[in-house]
Amino acid sequence: MGDISIASLYAIFPELYLALMAMFLLMATAFKYRRISNSMLVSTLIVLAATGGFLWPHLSAPAVVAFNGMFMVSRFTIFSQYLVLAASMLTVIIAAPWLKEDSLLLGREYGKSSEFLVLLLCATLGMLLMVSANDLLTLYLALETSSLALYVLASFERDHATSSEAGLKYFVLGALASGMMLFGMSLVYGFTGTTGFEGLSALFALPGFVLSKAVVVGLILIIVGFCFKLSAVPFHMWTPDVYEGAPTPVTAFFATASKVAAFALFARFLLYPFGHLFGQWQQIVIFVSIASMALGAFAAIMQTNIKRLLAYSSIGHAGYMLMGLAAGNAVGVQGMLIYLATYIFMSAGAFGCVLLMRRDGQYVEQIKDLAGLGQTRPALALAMSIFMFSMAGIPPMSGFFAKFYVILPAISAGLTWLAVLGVIASVIGSYYYIKVVKVMYFDTPAAAFDAETPCWLRAGIVVCVAVTLLFFLMPSPLVEQAKLAAGALVR
Repeated sequence: MGDISIASLYAIFPELYLALMAMFLLMATAFKYRRISNSMLVSTLIVLAATGGFLWPHLSAPAVVAFNGMFMVSRFTIFSQYLVLAASMLTVIIAAPWLKEDSLLLGREYGKSSEFLVLLLCATLGMLLMVSANDLLTLYLALETSSLALYVLASFERDHATSSEAGLKYFVLGALASGMMLFGMSLVYGFTGTTGFEGLSALFALPGFVLSKAVVVGLILIIVGFCFKLSAVPFHMWTPDVYEGAPTPVTAFFATASKVAAFALFARFLLYPFGHLFGQWQQIVIFVSIASMALGAFAAIMQTNIKRLLAYSSIGHAGYMLMGLAAGNAVGVQGMLIYLATYIFMSAGAFGCVLLMRRDGQYVEQIKDLAGLGQTRPALALAMSIFMFSMAGIPPMSGFFAKFYVILPAISAGLTWLAVLGVIASVIGSYYYIKVVKVMYFDTPAAAFDAETPCWLRAGIVVCVAVTLLFFLMPSPLVEQAKLAAGALVR
């Protein structure tokens, strides 16, 4: 047992390190850094980078099952965890000016409460555990570890009614989704006698196994809970309001890190323990994919708030990612991972640009406020245009290749009609992305935004622009790693 415990601890050492450092920084916020400072920001980035460093030895190692089957470490989980860490680091970088803005505006030594960074680390910890969960119990506990921190982050600006409202809406609907997921898990356990992914997979693979309708109902309820986390139709209702009301850096975190973790866990859940029930869940995933793409394409057209537009855009992108999952093969999972990796940068970059929409120290979020930005702030307008074109899937931006890699598996799996619907939805959705570009370059200029561009935020946007714009020059490293990761999940 001693050897097993040591091996298990080694398998999840990166998560243990992140948990310990989050607790250490929590103590630091209580006794020293009550407000945000550069040292806290740098320390958070170092912790996240070090966690990625500790993951590196596992990347090329054989898959390991830890703690009696409760966790699994494989190339797929490590790849997904790297994406979560990248999204978290981007969030810290683009959030830095917002976190320190009190000191800039009010002359204080520090900015907002440094608990923000601790909560972000705790949410990241929960997401890393979600990705490697190998049991229904650890899946639920990891999901709630992440969700509890996200509830607080959504309502972090207590002085703003919209932020408090966003946190309350997310909490109430999140609790409902968690309850449905937990009830589904209880049905699966009650009619199979096991909660482990390996046990479920082995049970469903038995030649004489008779599938109970209660298990199917439990599976559907669990999928409902996942669809809430994925911002997928018809369980998307929280997304526009929470994206609009939450602080913009938190919205960026929702759209990137949270989405990566949810999709990675959803793929593992469906393709590993329930892979033998492909016929039972494929139609559900296809329906959710179509509904999400359609709603994302049409509902965003009417939006006047840029954050709500990006919220509906996020719903649409979830539909495209689900298209890759609906194929049910390694190529489809590879496409989904590539889509997630590219979406992180274009989405974080777009929200970084939104953070620069300030007049007289006040944030503005209406699309009409971008009018004439190409004349008043040409660099910012160019960056925003790149992200909009990428989300629309216009070559040579990374978004085009992301859609390409999920449409091809759908065609190869005989879902040509689904791929056609995806292309149609993409064409329709291009309207509201191009509308933003049109407002920036062809409308009569509105009052200019504040000229200040903080170095942290500038660096984050430059990185996102570089990845989004230049991905086509070196796609091979990401494509190859995604292929290996998908191969570790789907054999």
